[in-house]
Amino acid sequence: MAKYSSVSMNLVLLMVMLVVAVGIGGANGVAICGMESSELAQCLPAVRPPGAPPTPGCCGVMHHADLHCLCTFKAVLPGLGVDPALAMALPKKCGIAAPPECGGA
Repeated sequence: MAKYSSVSMNLVLLMVMLVVAVGIGGANGVAICGMESSELAQCLPAVRPPGAPPTPGCCGVMHHADLHCLCTFKAVLPGLGVDPALAMALPKKCGIAAPPECGGA
């Protein structure tokens, strides 16, 4: 059996956590990269087409999120209905410097 890299395993784990969080309606949020999934849900309108401006609540979440951690999951975003370009531009829209590996706009 092929060995999975830690990034691949993290992606699988994130997808499972997000499916569970969505399935239970975000109740008792799941911790993802330093924030609860229910907090992260505040940013969904800003990262799904057509991409609404981020709300103050969303930007508040982004200020305490682990952006390096979030970057490791950008490959799974399209499968979750999230536009990667909108997601990678979110830190800048909130006045936060995005990690270089994120390719923040």
